[in-house]
Amino acid sequence: MLAFGKKSHHLYFVYGSDMNAAQIALRCYTPTLVAVARLANHRIGFYGQSAKWGGGEETFVEAPGQDLWGVVYQLSFYDGERLDSWLDVRLDGNGPYFHWPAEVIDANGVSYWALLYKRALLGIQEPPTDAYLEHIVAGAVSHGLPADYIEQLRAIPTVPSEPGMPLSDPRERVIGLDAACGGCS
Repeated sequence: MLAFGKKSHHLYFVYGSDMNAAQIALRCYTPTLVAVARLANHRIGFYGQSAKWGGGEETFVEAPGQDLWGVVYQLSFYDGERLDSWLDVRLDGNGPYFHWPAEVIDANGVSYWALLYKRALLGIQEPPTDAYLEHIVAGAVSHGLPADYIEQLRAIPTVPSEPGMPLSDPRERVIGLDAACGGCS
């Protein structure tokens, strides 16, 4: 069985920090959890430098025989645009992330065509900070991702977080829920 988003919604597969309920709630008005799912033959990777957390920033990379676990959210087009703004996704492809359509599969074998965020330039592989990885692990635990996958996440080497991390993102003031009109019609 193959599931698609509705005409007024997109399906997004999130596999990193947006699995954290507090973070996705800050970024989106009405994220609807659809399923826990996996992207076959991929894994999470950390590259470049996260301005908010320090250390490497999440993306996904090909990894034959491995599964990248995450959650499928149904987002309104408005929430999709808000999430794009958070990640600085640009239609011309010049942002740090871009949309990557892929088929993900839940535990019951249901397939979903969903959008993922992929880092545009990988650069140098860098370990994430301990606080950033714990934020991702907390999201994975809260959604009931497989225990062996959570242990794989916990085993990723980290670097210590710098004092004051994570930094508050200046976009929180601009894109924050109080500054937008998600209920407008």
